[in-house]
Amino acid sequence: MNNQSDTFPILETNRVILRRIEKDDAPDIFKYLSDDEVMKHYGTKPFQTVDEAIKAISRYESLFHEKRGIRWGITLKGDHQVIGSCVFYNMVSEHFRADIGFVLSKDFWGQGIAQEAVKAVIKYGFEHLNINRIEAVIEPPNIASQKLVEKLGFLKEGLLRSYEYFDGKFDDLYMYSLLKSDFPSDESKI
Repeated sequence: MNNQSDTFPILETNRVILRRIEKDDAPDIFKYLSDDEVMKHYGTKPFQTVDEAIKAISRYESLFHEKRGIRWGITLKGDHQVIGSCVFYNMVSEHFRADIGFVLSKDFWGQGIAQEAVKAVIKYGFEHLNINRIEAVIEPPNIASQKLVEKLGFLKEGLLRSYEYFDGKFDDLYMYSLLKSDFPSDESKI
């Protein structure tokens, strides 16, 4: 499955550029990953220091170099500031499968930016990484993310009971999936 090259892929849409996240982006990453509202459904506690963002960026680099996934920084065209990210992770090449995740600064919620970025990443996965199945696991209270993936054609497959342990409790997650055959080649349909 994994046709991931050693060159980091830059993706471009009408409004956004998805690019490699670098150490200099740590203050931008910290800004949104330290926000309680943004982190409410993220599965980790809000960052307390910029150093946590620097460590996260190192993990993003390892993910890419070890070919276990790719995390793109979301930037608006004409602005280098990272306002969110979109990631393929848990890539399982023998099963042509990957998980997808995304996060966006609340300053940019409700503008269709996350949907535009996620759609570009999905397209890249199906066309360049030879992925056949993309999975998204989403907390039941996270209605906005559920609506986003449903708009892109993901199907809700069911509830994963007590799937993650976070902050002293077990959390249920919905499992969504999108197959390559579900994704329209005519992009105007999404």
